[in-house]
Amino acid sequence: MFEPFSERARAKINLALHVLGRRADGYHDLDSIVAFADLGDELFISPAQHFAITTGGPFAADLPPTDDNIIAKAWAKMRLLLPDLPPAAVHLTKNLPVASGIGGGSANAAATIRAALRLAGITQYSGEIMALALSLGADVPVCLLGKACRMQGAGERITPLDTFKPLHAMLVNPGIAVSTLDVFRKLGLERGQQFGTPIIDPASWRNDLTAPAIALAPVIGEVLATLGLPHLALHPGFRGSEEIARFPAVERGTQESGTPAFAGVTEVVSDIDSFPKVRHASESWHPATFGSSQRQKQLGHGLLRRDDGPGPPFAGMSGSGATCYCVVGGASEADVLLSSIRRLHPDWWVVRATVS
Repeated sequence: MFEPFSERARAKINLALHVLGRRADGYHDLDSIVAFADLGDELFISPAQHFAITTGGPFAADLPPTDDNIIAKAWAKMRLLLPDLPPAAVHLTKNLPVASGIGGGSANAAATIRAALRLAGITQYSGEIMALALSLGADVPVCLLGKACRMQGAGERITPLDTFKPLHAMLVNPGIAVSTLDVFRKLGLERGQQFGTPIIDPASWRNDLTAPAIALAPVIGEVLATLGLPHLALHPGFRGSEEIARFPAVERGTQESGTPAFAGVTEVVSDIDSFPKVRHASESWHPATFGSSQRQKQLGHGLLRRDDGPGPPFAGMSGSGATCYCVVGGASEADVLLSSIRRLHPDWWVVRATVS
């Protein structure tokens, strides 16, 4: 017997998600900056005669049958690795939207692995444990670590970003589920095909799945426009780019399709050791609510912040969507934005979060 305990399954946020191509084995080669919010699902583990899963919470009705739940799959794999695991009951409080691009299922699998390791008295993540996590999904290993990381390959290469500073952010989901498999299919890469460029510095951060996700779910574009990112940098190799409706320009001189999302940043200085200092001469970056003369300032974690006035300094889509995020200056700014979005879109899921 053991004392009941809880495991948090924190929401995963892709601050950057570059698709470098598709490998010969069919997996996509990724380069991503991942951080985690201070909110998520909750797993409550208690002694039981046999393993069982129950569910509750605001999004429990959207879950698949419990015998097909990734928690059950993760527990079964851990039982094979640790045959002496005691039987347990898992109650999942589903606080995050399902199929929303913030790693809810992957985080639940990672929390299940942590719970099993806790019951077995194991405190280190061995190569065998990490391989087991990867077998459950590309995001599960990074969710197992649960801190800001650079994730590469098909999720197997992870580098912690120890100097990453916490961010105040808003998370917004328009209430639709988006299939990751469908988004990658829409991207349409053949085996062996090269696509995007790797992460070099914070000025290059983007999400290469944004265009195909909007092609499947146009409301994602509305979310991004609401958060202040109306101009998409579509990769010229995306074969479905003609399906994306162009958002109207907010100001004269806005960027054209195919230019980097941060083409007009005047200065970016990162304290992440792997990212060098970079400078750009262009002054053509104009997301919604940003003036062309406003100077951009680096926060020290690879994201941008205006010197004056309210409004989101950085916005994007996480994972394969549909959840989007924006970084804000602090709690008061977050409160204003949260109230505004909820008033405009009362059916959207809108929450404040600290991302680290």
